[in-house]
Amino acid sequence: MPSDNGVDAAAVAEAAPAAQPSPSPPPPAAAPMAAAESAQPAEETATGIGVLLVNLGTPDAATPAAVRRYLKEFLTDRRVIEKDSLLWKLVLNGVILPIRSRRKARDYGKIWNHDKNESPFKTITRSQAEKLAGILEPLGKHVIVDWAMRYASPSIASRLQVLTTWGCERILIMPLYPQYSAATTATVCDEVYRFMMRQRRQPALRILPAYYDDPYYIEVLASSLKAELKNLPFTPDVIVASFHGMPKDYVAKGDPYESQCARTTELLRAQMGLDELKLIMTFQSRFGRAKWLEPYTINTVKALAKKGVKNLVVVTPGFSADCLETLEEIAVDNARAFKRAGGENFAAIPCLNDSEAGMLMIWQLAMRELKGWV
Repeated sequence: MPSDNGVDAAAVAEAAPAAQPSPSPPPPAAAPMAAAESAQPAEETATGIGVLLVNLGTPDAATPAAVRRYLKEFLTDRRVIEKDSLLWKLVLNGVILPIRSRRKARDYGKIWNHDKNESPFKTITRSQAEKLAGILEPLGKHVIVDWAMRYASPSIASRLQVLTTWGCERILIMPLYPQYSAATTATVCDEVYRFMMRQRRQPALRILPAYYDDPYYIEVLASSLKAELKNLPFTPDVIVASFHGMPKDYVAKGDPYESQCARTTELLRAQMGLDELKLIMTFQSRFGRAKWLEPYTINTVKALAKKGVKNLVVVTPGFSADCLETLEEIAVDNARAFKRAGGENFAAIPCLNDSEAGMLMIWQLAMRELKGWV
């Protein structure tokens, strides 16, 4: 359940004009079109096609007020926090929001992109959309790429409005969550459908399914990890694959998230030639008193250090872009915990982000889902 929320609840290649992607496309071209408002109206001879990349969201500023607005929207989503009791509302508004907003505003300040006055999560997601627009440009001006956040800005509804205004009668929604959960992918769909319910003329929709076991995703994860490991000044004794956590009762109710995380880890092990002792699956970002998926990342890194592990690497295969959970929780908090428990060398592997390998993967997924439309 990738996020950039600070509260952690349950939480390239140049495409050829042909519909079928080539197996070895050339490097990415520069993107001339950042978002839908930069596009031209759909050509008369072609139906406008929109591609909307969606990530979870991030505060609009590294201030307590902005973080509070963001957290309130996030934590009042019934997909994220399923209980809606009076006690929960009192705790949320009287304790969690006032206290956590101030604390997390300080954390955001540590990782903030001050040049653009936004979080790295927003910077990266925008760049992913810009680069995908450049890659898909040979398909025609009628293909328009944009991006949105489920919480905070830019909202899904606002970007769908732009895409439909610009004549997109077919829209591909791409939630950038490799593993499905109701608190991530499903809530994106909820918001898309709420927008569509208000439209008299609705475009055709496609939703990118979870790609947790997609061969190309696994290949890109492994190749990226191998490249990062080569650049480290040490060889890891153990690699931890840390996924965003989730309350256990969500899984008990039928959410496939845990099993999909396990499958991603299993396939990554096979691709890397590692066993279960060398590549461990854990879950981070536990929040509240409920039982969450285990083992917990923070407990695992401490235990490994106490057992004599001196060199540790953490990779986060459930996150498509670096955010508070990877840049601060893993790279800072977990690194500190590991070293305090006796560890020596710690490295947090960057997410795929808007790297060439990451964009190749997003392009491959987009072309697969656009088949028959382009």
